[in-house]
Amino acid sequence: MVELHGVPFDRHGKFDHERAHPPIKPLNAAQADYLAALHSASQLVVMGPAGTGKTWMAAAYAADLFRQRRIARIVLTRPNVPAGRSLGFFPGTLEEKFAPWAVPVVDTIRERIGRGAFDVAVKNGDIEMVPFEVMRGRSWSDAFILLDEAQNATLLEMKTFLTRLGEDCKAVINGDVSQCDLKETSGLAQVIAMIREKELPVPIVEFSADDIVRSGICAMWVRAFAEAEVAAG
Repeated sequence: MVELHGVPFDRHGKFDHERAHPPIKPLNAAQADYLAALHSASQLVVMGPAGTGKTWMAAAYAADLFRQRRIARIVLTRPNVPAGRSLGFFPGTLEEKFAPWAVPVVDTIRERIGRGAFDVAVKNGDIEMVPFEVMRGRSWSDAFILLDEAQNATLLEMKTFLTRLGEDCKAVINGDVSQCDLKETSGLAQVIAMIREKELPVPIVEFSADDIVRSGICAMWVRAFAEAEVAAG
C-alpha cells in the first residue's frame, strides 16, 4: 500500500475503503435547504437549471450512505427521452445504451466510495442502473433511488417510479420543468402540482439561475437562453 496525494492507494487501482471523505458542504442557501431535506425526508423533489449541483449532491449523498453501510443499494434511473439522438441508434444492450447518460452520477459515486468498491458493488447488483423500460414489476427497499431528468417522465412513468418505493428507501427526483422534451405535459410538473394540492409530505427544493455553482459561463448561458425563450413567447 502506498499513498497518492496523502490517500492510501494500492497498485491495483483501488482506494482503501476506509479513507476519510470531506463532508458535503453547501455552497449557497438553496444547497443548504437541499442537504437538510436529504437528511430529514424519505423522498424529495429538486428543481432548477443545470449547474446548481442537483445531481452531484444526490449522488454524493447516496455514495456516503452506501459507504457507511446505511443503505444496501443505490438505484439510478432516468426517462428514455434524450435531447438528441434516441437510444435506439446506439449499439448494445438496453443497459449499455443507458449507461452513457449515467456517467456524471457514476463518476461521483466511484470517486467517493473508491473504484474497487464501486466495481464490486456493480458486479453484485448493489449499484444498479434501471431504465424505465424494465422498471415495471420491480420494488426496492433499503436503497437510495435517484431519478434524474425527471421532467422528461410522463405521468404514467412517474406513477410507475413512485410506486416502486418500499421500506427504508430514500428517493430524490431531480428535474428542470423548463427543459421538458416531451410533447405532452411533464409528469414531474403534474406530480409537483399533486404534492402542493394534497399537501403531501414531500419537500420541494427549488434552485434558480442565481444558485448555479458550475461556472460563471454556465450561469451566463442559462440566463441568456431563459431570456431568449421569454422573448420568443
